[in-house]
Amino acid sequence: MSAPPTAAPESRVPRGLSPAEDGSRTLLIVDDDEGPRQALSILFRDVYEIHTACDGRAALELARERLIDAAIVDIRMPGLSGIETLAALKEIDPDMEVVILTAHESLETARKALRLGARDYVSKPFEIDAMRATVAAAMERRRISEGMVAGSRELEELRRLIHETRMSEKEARAKGEIYASVIHDINGPMTVISGFVDIVNSNLGRVRRLDDAGLEELKVRLAQITRQVDACINISQRYLAFFREQREGDAAVGVQQILDDLIELLRVHPAARGNHLSMESLDRDCSIAINGTDLIQCLLNLSINALQSSARPHEVRVVGRRHEEPVDLDVIAASARARIVNREGFINRAPLVSISVEDDGDGIPDEVAGRLFGERLTTKSEGEGTGLGLAIVGRMVREAGGAIVMKTEPGAGTVFTLYFPSAD
Repeated sequence: MSAPPTAAPESRVPRGLSPAEDGSRTLLIVDDDEGPRQALSILFRDVYEIHTACDGRAALELARERLIDAAIVDIRMPGLSGIETLAALKEIDPDMEVVILTAHESLETARKALRLGARDYVSKPFEIDAMRATVAAAMERRRISEGMVAGSRELEELRRLIHETRMSEKEARAKGEIYASVIHDINGPMTVISGFVDIVNSNLGRVRRLDDAGLEELKVRLAQITRQVDACINISQRYLAFFREQREGDAAVGVQQILDDLIELLRVHPAARGNHLSMESLDRDCSIAINGTDLIQCLLNLSINALQSSARPHEVRVVGRRHEEPVDLDVIAASARARIVNREGFINRAPLVSISVEDDGDGIPDEVAGRLFGERLTTKSEGEGTGLGLAIVGRMVREAGGAIVMKTEPGAGTVFTLYFPSAD
């Protein structure tokens, strides 16, 4: 008759903690024969914290209640066999080291136990030195496994910290880019406002009293200033919404009105002085699905760059066209002097609208042309350019499903063409 399981002492190692924290190691001895069970307990009681069980079910209960570093399991037991107990112990703790006790005639079963995850097997009757060495090797293996687990946890924690650091850096960089974009975009309308204010002040300084014509001109200038103030407000609201991850639907905007406003704004811009500025209107107006402030900011960036493309007087033309067929991007790409932005994301579906900004300035060198729409690229003198203008243009055009085609010839000028699917 099998003896009942001996009472196990209260574990000194709370489950889930590494035994290294208090220096103890726990050994579970599972055997239905009281003689080997007691002999093994005496053999290891001065080395490890001992727990014993007379069958597999009692062993599993102990393993669920406390951390077990290693177990010696008899292969032949009533109820759950040693093989079944081994498998169940490994389910409870895959890192538990298990040594199988077997009779000579059960070697094939012992080999099966090894395949199931047993650390080693010892034949009955066992030699004391061999048993000590086998259990010591199992405990050392357990220690190594714990070190690997601890190292893996530390590595995972390090990866988590690195990921959080990178995310924080990306968030900080994104915030910085948003703030820089706001400042850059607002700078355009503010420059125009400054120009209008200078004109109004100049006109007021030349007259002692306003006649009807002078008053009407003042009203027009003040209305233009008001529109630019509204543009600044729209820009700030757009970027605040972007920062808060709120995407508002973009209403379709009439292209011709934007072109008319663009020319009006450019005529009073300081960069236009001494240059010739002209516009070719659409043969008939059409709409595109983009925020109006976004579109005029794109065109202002490109147009002001065109006006500043040469120190000598030169011509800048803004041309609007409607296309009843998709754009043949393969033909454009075949030109060595052309570059396409957002070719893959372009909704190349007719009808299309194109707006070109053309200049006969100095052109763009090859080493600069390929990097034009990257962040922080500027060809202006130190302190005069942010390098954000074309990056902002590229982002806005991508968001609208459009494309940008740039053609440049050093010494002969540059053409930027924005293509958008028509919203009509």
